[in-house]
Amino acid sequence: MCVVNNQTDATGVEGTRRVAVVVNTTKGTILASSAELATTYSQRRQGLLGRSSLEEGEGLIIRPCKGVHSFGMKFPIDVAYVSKDGRVIHTISPLFPNRLGLLMLRAAWILELPQGVLLRTETILGDMLTILQTK
Repeated sequence: MCVVNNQTDATGVEGTRRVAVVVNTTKGTILASSAELATTYSQRRQGLLGRSSLEEGEGLIIRPCKGVHSFGMKFPIDVAYVSKDGRVIHTISPLFPNRLGLLMLRAAWILELPQGVLLRTETILGDMLTILQTK
């Protein structure tokens, strides 16, 4: 769940589920084949709360966002903080439930993934991520 930026994104439509593919263009790997976009205030506030898991291939793109927490969550996740130009500027692997992630003022968006994805895809600081919208 995003802890910063409470404005509504003009591109977000309440109640509409939008999905994207997230690619690590530096490594040529897919981080998420079905990542939900959370761009409205309520979508960003909800985040992954209420879910019991995040399946392989799934993810959550929180945009805009500069920091996250996992209070109330039931499972650990991987977190990538991404700059405006798509560069990974910080990672947390894993962020356990009921923890507070760092606030990164340079972050433009955050990608939440199932635990272990960042390690398996060898995603590191400086890698470039691209969001390919599908719906």
